[in-house]
Amino acid sequence: MPTVPRLPGATRLRPHARRAGLSWRRRLVGALTGLVVLPPLTLGLARLSDLLDLPSQMLFYLLAVVVVALVGGLVPALAAAVAAAGLLAYYFIPPDNFAVADLNDVVALVAFVLVAGAVSSVVGLAARRAREAENLATANAESREELRVLADEQAALRRVATLVARGVPAAEVFAAVAREAGSVLGADTMTILRLEPDGATTVLTRVGDYPPDEFPVGSRWRLEPPLPAAVTLRTGQPARNDDFSQASGGWGEHLRRVGIQSGVAAPIVVEGRLWGAIAVGTRRGHFPPGAEQRMAGFTELIGTAIANADSRAQLTASRARIVSAADATRRRIERDLHDGTQQRLVALGFELRLAQATVPGELPELQTQIGQVAHELDGVVEELREISRGIHPGILSEGGLGPALRTLARRAAIPVKLDIRTETRLADPIEVAAYYLVSEALTNTTKHARASESHVTAELRDAVLHLSILDDGIGGADPAGGSGLIGLRDRVQALGGTIDVSSAPGEGTAIVVELPLQPH
Repeated sequence: MPTVPRLPGATRLRPHARRAGLSWRRRLVGALTGLVVLPPLTLGLARLSDLLDLPSQMLFYLLAVVVVALVGGLVPALAAAVAAAGLLAYYFIPPDNFAVADLNDVVALVAFVLVAGAVSSVVGLAARRAREAENLATANAESREELRVLADEQAALRRVATLVARGVPAAEVFAAVAREAGSVLGADTMTILRLEPDGATTVLTRVGDYPPDEFPVGSRWRLEPPLPAAVTLRTGQPARNDDFSQASGGWGEHLRRVGIQSGVAAPIVVEGRLWGAIAVGTRRGHFPPGAEQRMAGFTELIGTAIANADSRAQLTASRARIVSAADATRRRIERDLHDGTQQRLVALGFELRLAQATVPGELPELQTQIGQVAHELDGVVEELREISRGIHPGILSEGGLGPALRTLARRAAIPVKLDIRTETRLADPIEVAAYYLVSEALTNTTKHARASESHVTAELRDAVLHLSILDDGIGGADPAGGSGLIGLRDRVQALGGTIDVSSAPGEGTAIVVELPLQPH
């Protein structure tokens, strides 16, 4: 039969707790009760001996024995029973001493002992029941508290897991883990440390009751045992320390100055590699047993967040390299076309015009043919110029984004209102991305939107280039439906930016883009 796991900290009823009788204090009180009750009772019965017969006197002694049994249990009750039998025999049953041969003495003793045993048994049973009920209530209370703590821990893990699933930056996950884990464990301080290649550690996040100048984010430390974080970073295993009086180094001095009495640490592992540690401390006594293991769920989420962030960073860097290589190729092709093929065709056109001018007048047909070839060559040069502009506009490299957008607006098939609020030259990838975003948006507007005009705004704010392209067309554009905006979205994301397309049917299309000047 499989065993049922027990929650950490839950209390089980122990066998000796179920068998335990009255406490020694209660037995002592019972014995004192017998000493206090029996002498006055005997004196009272002696004064009333003329009015009370032997059964009545026995009844009063029985009541006294019952009282002692109720108060002190079996042992004081038996002692009181023997004493009562002796007192009864000595003072009220002739002759004036206890004798086994005397039936009255034996009956009194047996009666008192039986009553003492019966009453004390009842009292003991009641005491045991009360003790069991108390232990059960305590166990239930501890179980409820443990379940509440476990529920809080699971809720905290779910909140952090949601952040990880949403792909928020690792720094935000760190801060959330520090807050949630510190709250679950009842910690006063929480620190996340990254292990550096040289063996030092860097503080990435700190949450809790720190003085402003203690453990600043970005500070580097060399930790030594018995600090829990140092042990964890050396062994890759959870660690704890409940006495920092022997901790050496600057970190140990800081802990003592801050007043930390107990600390635990757990490793952060990323794709099988020890990445760092998370350490918590408290000023209020010691952490409960198992606190290190309870941190494991949080450290796993940190590891996942770091791995996801690394993957995203690698993907973004890969995209950026691809975009940069494509832009460089476009620029080289445009330059080769402009400086090579296009110039050769222009020169060839001049030579044809010169040849046409030297043809004798008696050969008018030849002049006409040469003129037609020269005219066709001019058309080829113009088409090649348009192609080279589409590959990479030279004016973008020479004049920047503002002049390039103005040229784009003049060449557009629909009226374009430009609102360019910056003339600052930006990095080539930013300018190229912005240019092609506007170019593709205007092309789509011309082909599909049936718009009467378009409005383009470019603004530099908070180290971010903000672009908006609006039209008054029919709307209904779907960026996921195979339009050219898919490639533009990849380009924007490769630069760490965002693009939002709003195109409700009948309400036109709005494209809003944010390109950070320093990609994340």
